Amino acid sequence: MAGPAETDDVSAAAARVDDPRIAEVLARWWGFDTLRPLQAEALRAALAGRDSLVVLPTGGGKSLCYQLPPLVAETTDVVVSPLVALMKDQVDALEAIGYPAAAIHGGMTAEERQAVRDRIAAGELRLVFAAPERLVNTGLLDVLARVGVKRFAIDEAHCISQWGHDFRPEYRQLALLRERFPAASIHAFTATATPRVRADIARQLELRDPAVLVGTFDRPNLVYRVVPRTDRATQVVEVLGRHRGEASIVYCISRKETERLAERLAAAGLLARPYHAGLDARERHATQEAFARETIDVVVATVAFGMGIDRSDVRLVLHTALPKSLEAYQQETGRAGRDGLAAECVLLYSSADVFSWESLVRKSAEESELDAADREALVAAQLEHLHAMRRYAQAARCRHAALSEYFGQAYPAGACGACDVCLGETGSLADATVTAQKIISCVARVGERFGVRHVCEVLRGAATDGVRRHGHERLSTFGLLASLDQRSAENLVHQLLDQELLARTGGDRPVVTLNERSWEVLRGGREVVLLEPRAARAKATQADVDDWQGVDRDLFERLRRWRRRVAEARGKPAWTIFDDKSLRSIARDKPDSPAGLLRCRGIGEKRLADFGTAILDLVAGKEPPTDPA
Repeated sequence: MAGPAETDDVSAAAARVDDPRIAEVLARWWGFDTLRPLQAEALRAALAGRDSLVVLPTGGGKSLCYQLPPLVAETTDVVVSPLVALMKDQVDALEAIGYPAAAIHGGMTAEERQAVRDRIAAGELRLVFAAPERLVNTGLLDVLARVGVKRFAIDEAHCISQWGHDFRPEYRQLALLRERFPAASIHAFTATATPRVRADIARQLELRDPAVLVGTFDRPNLVYRVVPRTDRATQVVEVLGRHRGEASIVYCISRKETERLAERLAAAGLLARPYHAGLDARERHATQEAFARETIDVVVATVAFGMGIDRSDVRLVLHTALPKSLEAYQQETGRAGRDGLAAECVLLYSSADVFSWESLVRKSAEESELDAADREALVAAQLEHLHAMRRYAQAARCRHAALSEYFGQAYPAGACGACDVCLGETGSLADATVTAQKIISCVARVGERFGVRHVCEVLRGAATDGVRRHGHERLSTFGLLASLDQRSAENLVHQLLDQELLARTGGDRPVVTLNERSWEVLRGGREVVLLEPRAARAKATQADVDDWQGVDRDLFERLRRWRRRVAEARGKPAWTIFDDKSLRSIARDKPDSPAGLLRCRGIGEKRLADFGTAILDLVAGKEPPTDPA
């Protein structure tokens, strides 16, 4: 990449379409009359045959940038996608509006794959989705060469970079597209890419003078909260209580934790299931389908779940432990509110997660086949990512600003109104310095020979076997924090570790020790700020209030129930029928004619023909048939 100028978008305003070809297709197929930021520039590059690298946040409209051009140009374009589930969801959504698209993947029979190849050869398809290994290793490129493919879209393009958070070696094979299709343009799309990753993507794909379009990383419709973790299961139930009946994803680090937590949530009356790579493939698929079709509300998952989920109405993403990087966090929280409506992202944080991740990183590196220098470089890079995540979690500053600045973008001064810090939900512990002195003194009294749990048992005055065996019930610090439960006490110790006011040894049985800063606190030479270990007092955001302004909630729920019935009858994910934003638009405007319905968001000619009568009946208070088609 020979120094292309980047186009950054710092506005969130939608823009009218100035190209009549694009305007006509947009209105006819999708029912829109405006484009999101940078979509027009991406579409112009694609139609002009110029390479591009497009970085837009999840929900920023990347898919339209490669879906619309082949309709305007009447060509067959190819989309490279990493997961079968992701391809299937996109094809389902396109078929719902009558768009001629198909995916070709290993889960199909030989006959089904041949049928897609025949449709490609006949020029019937506008988009063909394929995984990188199937694209380059099965002769599919020969078929595509015969129909003269002019555009390749590389979705989730960060997978090609070793500096990305989700590197996939099979993506490196895509470099041969430039050799096999020298006249075709290549368009890389991703939601999370630092400047370093963007440069690597362009280099690996051999992009020629690409239009580099970098959207605003900030997602103003998301409210971010970081809550000190005290009682994981109880806190999860409390947060989910704010989203009953709504789509939610709960992320855990371990497989066992997903299963335990899903059982707890089901016992609490929530429609929840676990999802992780260790489950049977059929069980994983069933959970994914149930979530997509709205027959369950909550998926409790490891990070194995998510990239293949294109559901637009996820209202909550909850992390029960610290993600390993801000790139991963941005990707995972980006699955919330993809429809542009308000959604919540909650992180339950303990610095114990940092030590767990550090141990996993080093163990993984030791078990790898890399040489010593490469192992050291890998560990250093992963720990750099981890500690950036830790700094985000423990900082008492605007979450939106912190995320924007990490990805190289300035954030406007002032409160965002959409994070725990700016909403005034975080609270400082009274007499934090005195509390810190009690904790540090206890570490000194036990001889800097014990871990967090034992130190906190002494501070709480717990008469455990370990405390009695070492005679620690006789220490002056015994019982100084008797009013706290064990989890709250441990949370305070972890905050001191985060701020490097205490130190901790490595190994499987880490010991809490003192450092120079510890002595400064003890001598009264350093003030300490500690967050009170309690659940966040969640406040309503302005975005949530605005989203519901004028919406008839009863009508919205009737529309949701009707959408679910139609989706079940068709065997499709509910969001591919209509997204929540469209349903709220209908419930707000209450159209009484086909012309009025066309003015609602997301209603194009195909949806009007398929569902117009049923929707107008619902608005009028009548009960339509299950599936009018």
